[in-house]
Amino acid sequence: MQGLIQKVQNFLVSEDGPTAVEYAVMLALIVIVCLTAIQAIGTQANATFTKIGTDMQTANTTGGAV
Repeated sequence: MQGLIQKVQNFLVSEDGPTAVEYAVMLALIVIVCLTAIQAIGTQANATFTKIGTDMQTANTTGGAV
């Protein structure tokens, strides 16, 4: 029983737990920022490709350059 109490005291004094939590929170924030950036880039790329496709279709049907 004394060994268990000593281990609990060592765990509470140790800074390994909070450090791991801080790294996990930081990693989660980085992942969120990356996913948001990827979504924004994807949306912009989709709009660009849609515009190019529309311009090509217009040029094809009118027989001239846009």
